[in-house]
Amino acid sequence: MGAASVRSWRFFRGVGAALAAFSLWGAPSMAADDAAVARGKVLFSAGGCANCHTDVKNKGTPLAGRRPMKTPFGTFYSPNITPDPAHGIGKWTDAQFVRAMREGIAPDGSHYYPVFPYTSFTFMTDADIKAIRAYIFTLPSVAQANRPHEVGFPFSQRFLQFFWKMLFFEEGPYKPAPGRSAEWNRGAYLARAVAHCAECHTPRNRLGGLDNSISFTGVTAQNGPEGEAVPNIRSDTGRGVSRWSKDQIATYLGSGETPEGDFAGSLMFEVIDKGTSELSDEDRAAIATYLKALPPIR
Repeated sequence: MGAASVRSWRFFRGVGAALAAFSLWGAPSMAADDAAVARGKVLFSAGGCANCHTDVKNKGTPLAGRRPMKTPFGTFYSPNITPDPAHGIGKWTDAQFVRAMREGIAPDGSHYYPVFPYTSFTFMTDADIKAIRAYIFTLPSVAQANRPHEVGFPFSQRFLQFFWKMLFFEEGPYKPAPGRSAEWNRGAYLARAVAHCAECHTPRNRLGGLDNSISFTGVTAQNGPEGEAVPNIRSDTGRGVSRWSKDQIATYLGSGETPEGDFAGSLMFEVIDKGTSELSDEDRAAIATYLKALPPIR
């Protein structure tokens, strides 16, 4: 083999080694990205993102927003959260997405209204929040402008949310409770943060803050989401969900079927059909473990 041939052989061997090294470095990264997207899809579903950000009744495009949400303070319209750069979140960085979920603050520095349940999402981990963003960015973008809220004075003044947070907002992330099992803590994390069960199942005060002293005890139709009553899901002296076993609660979260053979309807159907049904059997069992352990409040 001549000198030129030796140099050529060494060159191509070096290129081959570089490509091999690149593939070794790239493969784990790609696998990690795929795993994050897959986890994000489950969290996205369990968090009910599509339910709130899609105007289903008017056959709106998924995640393009404009779903009306009537509250005692006015009607709020969910925003476009598709990857569209003009009307959605296409220009948001990881840090901006985490800040919105953790602190309830938009990229422009304005405060979100708590109709967006950042008050619960705040307890999620950074990794899980970023996984949701990673999944959303795999979905089609929709160029649809958001609809302004119909909220009267003084609630229309967003800067007042700063003071509201001082009174009613506890920033996360979730801290595992010492002395509790890993399953209980997983259930607490899923119920309180990801699925944000307390947002519907907990009474609110006159300013819309959650009354966490009686969390999960349900609300009346007068104060419930979209005018619907929401049941007590604590142990409640042998009534309602408190009569259900852990397995029966887990089954309900998976299929919507009650122990009596009935099925979830209305808002809860959305929560299950496109939400908790996507969780693993272990995660639904963990939520059931957490709920069954809550002290009874009638």
